Amino acid sequence: MATSSDRRNKAPRSTSTFVAVASLMAGAAPAPDPKDGPPCHLCTARCCKYFALQIDAPTTPPDYDQIRWFLLHHETVVWMQEGEWYLEVQNRCKHLLPDNRCGIYETRPQICRDYGLPDGDEGPCEFFTDDATYDLYFASAEAFDVWARDQLARREQRLAKRRERRRAQRVPVNREAVG
Repeated sequence: MATSSDRRNKAPRSTSTFVAVASLMAGAAPAPDPKDGPPCHLCTARCCKYFALQIDAPTTPPDYDQIRWFLLHHETVVWMQEGEWYLEVQNRCKHLLPDNRCGIYETRPQICRDYGLPDGDEGPCEFFTDDATYDLYFASAEAFDVWARDQLARREQRLAKRRERRRAQRVPVNREAVG
């Protein structure tokens, strides 16, 4: 699962409802220490309200069309961070309880168990971060189309230059010498 640590130094996410818990706890008990693991009892369950899957970076017109298709669906966004592309589906887990606790905590999937551990591969729990930012972020097919048209035009210019160089490198065949 992609985490907010994957999104550092990017533009702010406009659809986020996340509020940094540290700001809510000002003047309250001491803030939890990330070294102790995720403080699930204080969590807003941000990570349980979406999932993100890594996708291939678009390079061809069909690739761009596929991303556009993703974005034509409700509650989906596509974003890119540090060259990696993700399809995010904003859909809460069906086992998330109204108080943001997990309804299947004892039998939850391994990805949920591993997510957010201080020494985990996924980075810190989103409870400890509020930097949901991106290199590119598309919440609609229309916004993606504007960007994609420019990218595809640049691609076509590169291909045209490449074709011209290849034509210039071809050695003309002397037909009189052949026959």
